[in-house]
Amino acid sequence: MRATAVVLASVIGAALASPSPAQIVLNPPQLLTSLSSCPANGPTSCHNSGPAHPNLCCFESPGFWDTHPSTGPEDSWTIHGLWPDNCDGTYVENCDPSRAYTNIASLLTDNGASDTLDFMQTYWVDMHGENEHFWEHEWAKHGTCMSTLNPQCLPSGSPDGYEAVLFFQTVVSLFQSLPTYTWLADEGITPSRDKTYTLSELVSALERASGGITPALDCKSGALNAISWYFNVKGSISDGTFVPINTPKHGDCHSSSRIKYLPKSRH
Repeated sequence: MRATAVVLASVIGAALASPSPAQIVLNPPQLLTSLSSCPANGPTSCHNSGPAHPNLCCFESPGFWDTHPSTGPEDSWTIHGLWPDNCDGTYVENCDPSRAYTNIASLLTDNGASDTLDFMQTYWVDMHGENEHFWEHEWAKHGTCMSTLNPQCLPSGSPDGYEAVLFFQTVVSLFQSLPTYTWLADEGITPSRDKTYTLSELVSALERASGGITPALDCKSGALNAISWYFNVKGSISDGTFVPINTPKHGDCHSSSRIKYLPKSRH
């Protein structure tokens, strides 16, 4: 099936998750234009009965915790990105080189999304300081593969590159609804150079906080490094309904090992 699940990945510095197993409906005023022509009772991605849905404008079809060097605030994860997976966990990338925009910051500013840009400059940052390049990469690799963000799906008269603005606003809105650092802290799990945790302890804490949703956890050199939350989508990426689902595949943190959750280094 070519429909997609949508993955929001956070790096030890970012997180995307649902505050409960309830559906997430993005607030249209947060977006520049609502694509409300999609029917409320339309199909959910990965749940269509046929091989494809005829209106791909309304049916989506194909975080980091950095400690050295550290990125973002010490008490928050940061954003890696948002990308569409096929329903089997694979994904396509770089779907439209003609829309690989190289002016993301300007696109946001010129289209009245300065607040989104300000947030990204704190919570969606590159470990080498190349934020613009990072955003361009995430848009070109993943955003161009989202069928509901095809320019033909946008309202008539939309400016060039407007679909990228909608993409970044959606990512920020999702991230803001998923306080991964706080969820772990509320369960007594905070960054430390001394403590270690089992994979089960970390996953169970996040399941309790998110209302029963299981994310994928990735590790680097035995330390927690990224958390990915999965969703199915009803309608458009920009103003549709995000339905949290359990991860269809495990991350690479080992269930048999003790896992570090290191504080961000400022050296």
